[in-house]
Amino acid sequence: MPTPLTALSPLDGRYHSQLDALRPLCSEYALIRCRVEVEIRWLLALAKERRLSGIGPFTQKTQRQLAALLDDFNEKDAARVKEIERRTNHDVKAIEYWLREGLEGNREAAKVAAFIHFACTSEDINNLAYALMLERARREVMQPALARIIDKLRVLARALARQPMLSRTHGQPASPTTMGKELANVVHRLRRAHAAIGKIRLMGKVNGAVGNYNAHLSAYPDFDWERFARRFVESLGLEFNAYTIQIEPHDSMAEMFDAMARANTVLVDFDRDIWGYISLGYFKQRPKEGEIGSSTMPHKVNPIDFENSEGNLGLANAVLRHLSEKLPISRWQRDLTDSTVLRNVGVALGHSLLAYASCMKGLDKLEANPARMNEDLEANWEVLAEPIQTVMRRYGIADAYEQLKELTRGKGITRAALTVFVRGLSIPEDAKQRLLKLTPALYTGKAAELARRI
Repeated sequence: MPTPLTALSPLDGRYHSQLDALRPLCSEYALIRCRVEVEIRWLLALAKERRLSGIGPFTQKTQRQLAALLDDFNEKDAARVKEIERRTNHDVKAIEYWLREGLEGNREAAKVAAFIHFACTSEDINNLAYALMLERARREVMQPALARIIDKLRVLARALARQPMLSRTHGQPASPTTMGKELANVVHRLRRAHAAIGKIRLMGKVNGAVGNYNAHLSAYPDFDWERFARRFVESLGLEFNAYTIQIEPHDSMAEMFDAMARANTVLVDFDRDIWGYISLGYFKQRPKEGEIGSSTMPHKVNPIDFENSEGNLGLANAVLRHLSEKLPISRWQRDLTDSTVLRNVGVALGHSLLAYASCMKGLDKLEANPARMNEDLEANWEVLAEPIQTVMRRYGIADAYEQLKELTRGKGITRAALTVFVRGLSIPEDAKQRLLKLTPALYTGKAAELARRI
């Protein structure tokens, strides 16, 4: 049997212990269990419908037995399903046979065994099972993990709301901001991304081999199967899709994967920026006892958590984008290419979850270094060329931009030189005094207010 040391994927190898929350929701075991759930709930729904002769209503004993098959489902049961699959070479049919085994001895169930998987194509079961898997993984694991990052960044943004920092546009010194405001920008973006993920309604169908209820109507021609199917899909917490081929076309899943990828892209941007701020010394990292930063340079405390986060986000997005691009495409009424691709949903979510955990681990180590940020500001007085030329424009001084360009561009400038320049301006005294009192650390606009408001 594979072990973490012999696993092909690091998700089940090196990182297996970090993905315990996701494994019960996105593994093959989880898929089999969700298939069992759909099959049982479909059988129960049929039995409750009095207009369908030949089945139900079930006694309380049979209903309890069916509920127990689902509630008590475990890895041993999943292994038995896999054993049946090896004989049938069909994963969904194996569920049907396993259910029949589980109901052996129940005379009532034996009489209606033919109604297990009634009128269903495999994709009626699969599309609903995958939608349930993804919905639960989103709600129980992925969104809470992303929310923890947002909450952590919000606290940090507010704590550093007033800490001035030199901006860099094109890598060059630019108008100052505050560290809190820069973190608030990320919080705002991640909130939008988080909300977008949560708004998507996953869709499902249970309408037969090509989406027309052909088999359903052949058995019960006078029954409103579309209304029944809608009610069943919606009972699972999914949105009903009335127009499909054999497969539910996965458009809503693609929307979900795209939304997750966009959230991940925001985090890639953040990981790279925070890596840079650590490199500049704007943040220190609290070292962990016993941890080694370099095999040859003992002094190093590397930003490995943000690097790990960035790397896993890249892997996650590669899979998420393939899923969103491939899954909505099927040749004519069905091909099987989506089947093998869908089995990698857990891979995409697993790398995302690893990235979120690494990012959180890195954030927990951060310690702001105000002295270093203030030092950079004090070394770059030329950033005040912007407010000086803007005030000059207000008071109608010709060529204000050009004068400041000549004074500062590519040269750097001292506080003393700027003071001499401002004193010589023909502007009102109160405006002149405001400019003379200005420093790079004070020239942050509404940054602190915006950061505190996040």
